[in-house]
Order: sequence, then C-alpha cells, then structure tokens
Amino acid sequence: MNPFKGRHFQRDIILWAVRWYCKYGISYRELQEMLAERGVNVDHSTIYRWVQRYAPEMEKRLRWYWRNPSDLCPWHMDETYVKVNGRWAYLYRAVDSRGRTVDFYLSSRRNSKAAYRFLGNDSNLLIVFYVQIMPDDFVMQLHRF
Repeated sequence: MNPFKGRHFQRDIILWAVRWYCKYGISYRELQEMLAERGVNVDHSTIYRWVQRYAPEMEKRLRWYWRNPSDLCPWHMDETYVKVNGRWAYLYRAVDSRGRTVDFYLSSRRNSKAAYRFLGNDSNLLIVFYVQIMPDDFVMQLHRF
C-alpha cells in the first residue's frame, strides 16, 4: 500500500519537509518559507500533519542507519595511572557498556606495545570495530547516572 496515495504533493517534497523538520529542528513556518523559496507553496499546518503522519514511520525505517558506530563494539578500552604496592603503573581495562570491567592488564610502561599486549590476551577483544577517544573519567561519569 502506498502511504502517499491521494496526497496533493509529490512524495519527495513530503519526505524533504519531514526530514528537514526532524533533522534541523526548525519551526513549521520557517520550513514553509524554505519550501516557498524553492517554488513549493504549502501551509505550515499541512507540514505539521505530514510530520505527525510520516515522521514515526521514517524513524522506524531509518533507525538502523542512524545508530552510533560505537554500538557495534560492546566494550571500550580504558587506560589509567594507578599506584600498586607503592609503585606507579598503567592499568588497561576493557569496560563494557555498563561500566563493568571485562578484562584488565597492568603494565609499568605506557606505550603501544603494552596496549597491543593487552589486546592480544583475549581473541574476542582483538576485533576492534570503532575507536573513540574519551576523557579519563568516562567510567566515573557513567556511575553518576
């Protein structure tokens, strides 16, 4: 069934208006002006009805494309400087999305060799889909919620 059947405007115009409204958060009247500049005369209340009807369906169909790339990887690596038995050392941790430690590695040096040694401990952690630089207190921030 065609959801655009019986509409006075073409499918592309309706989808553009709904997308622009949802993406840029502009008012219906501003969107009406933008479409008028492009030669499409439509009332702001019509755009409102389009958004009410088509935005939920667009969101449902496009949710897969909008997801965060970090969602593909169920964990991230955290590295911090800690004191163990009176000596400073670097603690590398694999932390899941809930802030729980999955694996850890303690090293006296902070270099790529130590990081690769940590990643090589577990073959499941070796597959990295996405790298994201985060502040050192990221895990502590998770516990605040």
